[in-house]
Amino acid sequence: MPTSPACYTRSTITNGGWTVFKTIGILAHVDAGKTTFSEQLLFHTKQIRQRGRVDHRDAFLDNHLIEKKRGITIFADQATFSFRESMYTIIDTPGHVDFSPEMERAIQVMDYAVLLISAVDGIQGHTETVWQLLRKHHVPTFLFLNKTDREEADVEAVIRDLQVQLSPDIYDVTDSLNTHGQMHEGLAEWLAERDEQLFETYLDTGYEEAAWLETARCLIRDGKAFPCASGSALKDQGILDFLEKVECLTETAYDPQAAFAGRVYKIRHDEKGIRWTYVKALSGKLRVRDEVLAGGKVEKATQIQIVNGSHLKAVNEVQAGELFAVTGLSGCQAGDGIGACTERRRFDLVPTLKARVGHDAAVHVKDVLHAFQLLDWEEPSLQVQWDERFQEIYVHVMGVIQLEVLEEVMQERFGFAVSFGKPKILYKETVRTPVIGYGHFEPLRHYAEVHLKIEPAERNSGITFENACHPNDMPIGYQNLVEQHLFERDHHGILTGSPLTDIKVTLLTGRGHQEHTSGGDFREATFRALRQGLEKAKNVLLEPYYVFKIKVEQDQIGRILSDVQQASGSFDAPETIGGHVLVTGRVPVATFMDYPTSFASFTHGKGVLSLVFGGYDICHNQEEITEEIGYNKDADPEYSSSSIFCAKGQGYTVPWDEAEAKMHGL
Repeated sequence: MPTSPACYTRSTITNGGWTVFKTIGILAHVDAGKTTFSEQLLFHTKQIRQRGRVDHRDAFLDNHLIEKKRGITIFADQATFSFRESMYTIIDTPGHVDFSPEMERAIQVMDYAVLLISAVDGIQGHTETVWQLLRKHHVPTFLFLNKTDREEADVEAVIRDLQVQLSPDIYDVTDSLNTHGQMHEGLAEWLAERDEQLFETYLDTGYEEAAWLETARCLIRDGKAFPCASGSALKDQGILDFLEKVECLTETAYDPQAAFAGRVYKIRHDEKGIRWTYVKALSGKLRVRDEVLAGGKVEKATQIQIVNGSHLKAVNEVQAGELFAVTGLSGCQAGDGIGACTERRRFDLVPTLKARVGHDAAVHVKDVLHAFQLLDWEEPSLQVQWDERFQEIYVHVMGVIQLEVLEEVMQERFGFAVSFGKPKILYKETVRTPVIGYGHFEPLRHYAEVHLKIEPAERNSGITFENACHPNDMPIGYQNLVEQHLFERDHHGILTGSPLTDIKVTLLTGRGHQEHTSGGDFREATFRALRQGLEKAKNVLLEPYYVFKIKVEQDQIGRILSDVQQASGSFDAPETIGGHVLVTGRVPVATFMDYPTSFASFTHGKGVLSLVFGGYDICHNQEEITEEIGYNKDADPEYSSSSIFCAKGQGYTVPWDEAEAKMHGL
């Protein structure tokens, strides 16, 4: 087993009096050797005395019982070490697609990333997903071709594929850059071609080491160059040399003198149920008992710890560039900025499946719900839902493996045996035509009326709001209530009861009463106006789609195109690359989610299939799904499209199709 790490001394490595912190993420398709690679880094930097392995269940970073049992990385864990002039934190991320939301949350706090690729298997489906996420979040990236000790390895062929499929700005620096930062002429010329000023310097005075290194760092930082090296993590070939190159080609500049700002990247609860918020410090310093703006309110940091694998070290202060865990922040979520950082990050990788939770009848359902709600803080993509009417719990998931892990987590942490129903596709709804919805709520001694314009918006834009109501028509306070209530919950469509999305809602006008309008009246009027508008609109069912990229041999392309068409997908014109054919397109998740198994079978594992969530679009079989779900829009206890009016001292209900004529604001 790995031994305790060396002491984490943050004051010994400085640059002009400041500690140089670098956060490096290790990412890969599953089984590319990512955790073994991380173990070698920790061994060479004297953080562990013995290298662990995932398959031996003794890896320093895969320290959770479930990870050891399954032999895969499930949680994004971190370790610290010092090397040369820098203090590093490495984050070992999950490689399995079912746990990719955990990986994406970790990406947002990385200064640099190392993408491992098997020199035997080359680019695999999840490789492209990871690459696109790194580009979206503007994370400078190094590549390491692993498993070069294997007979089947073909480094040159894989690099050619990388340059074609990922970026032409990938360059092999294995033998063209030494550990002292000296470059071979080929690399120097390649860099000069990408920087006009350097090119002129090269023509005038030739190669000058300092200028070339500084330009290389800038190009890497700006995502214009991606160094690639190769070796074998298992045989410890090329690892230390690669780390030397990373140290030479990376730089960070955090300001500990500025106001404190941080980014939350995960939430965890310890065995005592204490909530720990994991944060990357972006600027300034945070001390124990400091107050900080987090989750919309000011809270106090009560404990701070540096996390190194399963080892925790309490500290009194952290500074810009460090990753740490803190208690006392109860309201923030992964992606939130804290302190001077107020921006919230959105995530691309979202589940497309929904499963019902089953549990032992001897356990009260509310106890199970509480446990899942704790997990929901830690894994926000679960989006745990409680159906009060049927007393049922639902979770959103990426795939079947995640459900299996959830069963183990619930048993291990909470002592509950749970099961899950067969996962179903998560559908959404929108409108195709603009309408105006009217809502009136006037039981005795209550009064509110709302007029909303509801119109289709750009696909995958969610729900947006605009206020066109004049203050003379309705006080600003009431107008703000309409917007507040609109976003306080998800809204159901009327076809299947699925979440409503991709609409723009405009507040046109409304009415309140100085004496009789009270709390909740505008909530009722707003919800009824939205629902009444949906009753009049042309509603559309949406389903999740994959954006796919498939590379196969030429004699297999006919079957691929036929399979895509049968799955109700679409594709662009195939492109011939060497002896292979590349085809891209879009296809419904529902018809293609099980395709990787058959694809691997008929291509004998030699084809490349990349499936990336591509947002929602028109459902290919709307009538069939609507009938299958059997949603009764008139029996939804959470919504009503009717309005309530008052006459002779009592309220009465007016159906949605008669309510418009009775509105007071018309």
